[in-house]
Amino acid sequence: MKKLLGLLLLVFFLSGFQSEPTLKLALLKYSGGGDWYANPTSLKNLSNYCNDNLGTNFDEDYETVEVGNADIFNFPFLHMTGHGNVVFSDTEAENLRTYLLAGGFLHIDDNYGMDPYVRSAMKKVFPELELIELPFTHPIYNQKYPFKTGLPKIHKHDEKPPQGFALIWEGRVICFYTYECDLGDGWEDQEVHGDPDELRQKALQMGANIVQFAFDQ
Repeated sequence: MKKLLGLLLLVFFLSGFQSEPTLKLALLKYSGGGDWYANPTSLKNLSNYCNDNLGTNFDEDYETVEVGNADIFNFPFLHMTGHGNVVFSDTEAENLRTYLLAGGFLHIDDNYGMDPYVRSAMKKVFPELELIELPFTHPIYNQKYPFKTGLPKIHKHDEKPPQGFALIWEGRVICFYTYECDLGDGWEDQEVHGDPDELRQKALQMGANIVQFAFDQ
């Protein structure tokens, strides 16, 4: 499986020479009743932003994949969001663990109210790991777009400072979790939330940083 994901990464780096899209971002579908389908326009806009500003060649029509399905291995970058409960079965947790250890990357964005559930779910996937907050000097904040004070604050919610947490396996960030930030809302079409363009640009820039980091690390 490492070889499979390695080939997908090679396709990514060669994508600038292709006229047709070569990769898709993928949205992770999970059980438990949480709205995994929130922010339906976000990945489309992030894909187009990365194509325009990073030279990637993503298909704007992202894929939806179930956490327990082998299809996740076709997508080096998974995005997960929602507002509520998240439940992984034993089989699903094992499938996601294998994917991440094989070279995959998961970005989780708390759309408000997801935090206690996603922490429990990811603990089932990696009981031996802890989510640790990344310092502002970490490379994920210093890709094409520098964020010297960490994640941008897109929506207020509880008015806590935004935080970026990671699961790290053998020195590699395999999961990046954005909390009290709401990046995905900032990626959505402007009319959905009415956010000012400056704020949406910050969200898309940070999203592009995450994508760039995931493929370059």
